Amino acid sequence: MKALTLAVAIALSFPLAAALAAPGNTTSCSTNGICYCTHDYLSDPIRQRVAEIRNLIATQRAQGKAIGYLSVPLTGIGGGLFPVNALVAMEAKERVEQQFGPRDVWVLNPAAPEFSLAADANGADYMWMWTQILEGEGPEGLGAFDFVYFIGPSDFARHFGLDGHADLEKLDTAYDNLVKTKPDLAAKVDKRSFRDYYGVRASVSFSYGSHDEWNIVRTINAKRRAADSAAGFAKQMGVFFDEKPVAPGLLEVPVDVGNAGACKTN
Repeated sequence: MKALTLAVAIALSFPLAAALAAPGNTTSCSTNGICYCTHDYLSDPIRQRVAEIRNLIATQRAQGKAIGYLSVPLTGIGGGLFPVNALVAMEAKERVEQQFGPRDVWVLNPAAPEFSLAADANGADYMWMWTQILEGEGPEGLGAFDFVYFIGPSDFARHFGLDGHADLEKLDTAYDNLVKTKPDLAAKVDKRSFRDYYGVRASVSFSYGSHDEWNIVRTINAKRRAADSAAGFAKQMGVFFDEKPVAPGLLEVPVDVGNAGACKTN
């Protein structure tokens, strides 16, 4: 299990690694035309993982539950730590399920170790998998979820106990406590970078994968609006960021891509 978790951490620490068309890489495109430069050898493992996750979603939906998807920054780029971000993701999943009621809602957490790929899978490989999950099984590409929750600063603040009073000092202390129990973390990120990341940047706004997920959700919602002119707006996926529903105008605004893009020839 630890090895699988490490595989995700390594992969998402290099989100642009799939940009080059090295031998063994292929441009893989989704139903809605979102493409990634992926490893050929992962084609079958990703296909199998997609089938497993779709079965999991179907099982939860058969119980009458609304199905949510969690978008979380996992990479350690910029001062973050994968173990911390994965823990925040788990806490956010539990909180959202408790908010709506675990009898009626289930949230898919992509940071869960059971969804890991091989150790050298990169961000594009993972996003190729999650794009297929988000778009759903049918040829229409209208999505498999009822809502998506994008993790924001409040989720991280709750984890660290930040209350608006000397929060950066609290993060200094959190770093010191982490290093005491896991001294190897000091080699991955220094205290200043850790403090600044979790103090002023920690959210999906600074995540390559989450940028892709935002664009995927926006595309799905646009197709839902177009597919049903009478009730199109009402058929969109709900979108939450930082504990609150996203304002209507933002639902239709694209952002810069993260891992998405065809393989480059040179």
